[in-house]
Amino acid sequence: MSWAEKNESMREALRALNKANRNIPVGFGAMSKAAMEGDALDAKTKELVALAIAIGVRCEPCVGFHVEALMKHGGTREELSEMLAIGVQMGGGPVLMYAAKALECWDELSNA
Repeated sequence: MSWAEKNESMREALRALNKANRNIPVGFGAMSKAAMEGDALDAKTKELVALAIAIGVRCEPCVGFHVEALMKHGGTREELSEMLAIGVQMGGGPVLMYAAKALECWDELSNA
């Protein structure tokens, strides 16, 4: 399954969850909006941080969503690669595997 397909599949699953309990999207949406507020960090930097955490906790759907968002906020493959190097240095082998997934996702989505 491609990364675009994985992202869409996860969006469908989230839509079903959101229909089952409307409090989830309202609460999570408010928290997400609040997290993106402020001027000290730009949106691209916030997405790099979110992606680093997604890789560190090994959340594949989060990797797909945050790579997509990083691209939308003007991130570059070079910035992603540098962040991945720090992630691997801090997290070792398991993070290395998800770093490879993140770069694979970037390359696929950037060629789509």
